[in-house]
Amino acid sequence: MKEKKKVLLLMSGGVDSSVSALILKKQGYLVTGVTMKLQNNDSNLKDINDAKNVAKKLGIDHFVVDLHEEFKERVVDPFVKDYLNGVTPNPCVKCNKWIKFGRMLKVADEMGFDYIATGNYAKIEYDENQKKYILKRNDCKKDQSYVLYNLKQEQLSRILFPISNFEKEEIRKIAKENDLTVFNKPDSQDICFIKNGNHVDFIENYTHRKSPRGDFLDESGNKIGEHDGIIKYTIGQRKGLGVSFGKPMFVIEIDKEKNAVILGAEESQYKDELIADKVNFTLFDFPTEEMKIKAKTRYKSKPAEAILIPLENGKVKIKFLNKQKSITPGQSVVFYQGDAVVGGGIIVKS
Repeated sequence: MKEKKKVLLLMSGGVDSSVSALILKKQGYLVTGVTMKLQNNDSNLKDINDAKNVAKKLGIDHFVVDLHEEFKERVVDPFVKDYLNGVTPNPCVKCNKWIKFGRMLKVADEMGFDYIATGNYAKIEYDENQKKYILKRNDCKKDQSYVLYNLKQEQLSRILFPISNFEKEEIRKIAKENDLTVFNKPDSQDICFIKNGNHVDFIENYTHRKSPRGDFLDESGNKIGEHDGIIKYTIGQRKGLGVSFGKPMFVIEIDKEKNAVILGAEESQYKDELIADKVNFTLFDFPTEEMKIKAKTRYKSKPAEAILIPLENGKVKIKFLNKQKSITPGQSVVFYQGDAVVGGGIIVKS
């Protein structure tokens, strides 16, 4: 009799990972659920209890691993530091790299699991010709491949995405049909460690200081008003500037050294080049020649045709065929060829 493979399933307490447990069990895996304790608050405790209840309902083991100190060091502290430096981070990217897939794969190894699994909407396929595992975009509306570009070949070979071929509505239906109480639980908010979604309040409470006021400048460097602190602004922002200019004005740059926010007309938001650092390639080593790709500069943006140009010190330049709106330092740029994720990096300059 063939021995069943053991899977460590990351259970967030939400519907996606809960249905993932159901699917894996039906597929014949020996499933154990684990919930990461990332914060010391009531919301995290509720998620842990929801995951425990689902595990009990499905008859699988479940345990909790406390990673709140590591999460603070790897995700929360850099998030705050980035905003104070005038860039707009994506904490999910760092969490996936260091915590969700970095740390938890080590936990799986220590406990003798063959795979880890999550409720992410993305695909992993093995290509026989290339002898490589390929991370792919999902056809569904909730495709999450954008935040997974830091995965490496060894990791891809050990990860399962059980709900990769489903739409969210189908997942909720499956959960309801199987009496999983989380079937109608709301989706988690964009930044899990900020309860009310207000990053400004969070950062000011975290640092115990208000973000200092400074100047709004036009593109020629002329003062045209005063802002309430650079952490309150991001590239492309139009609303909430707190000043009327008689015409629509957009944030086009944040200058940490001058404590200034530079504003411009709508057309000033559009750029056709960017520089990215901390680049990871999922399919091959750092390239030595230019290559055609499609690139996304935001989670919800569409991949756009571009040329990837390797630079020194692990950086790349991306030249878009058509100008892109609101290219934002701190966000990720992710490279695709067809549906395959080639890699990605952190935007440092547009």
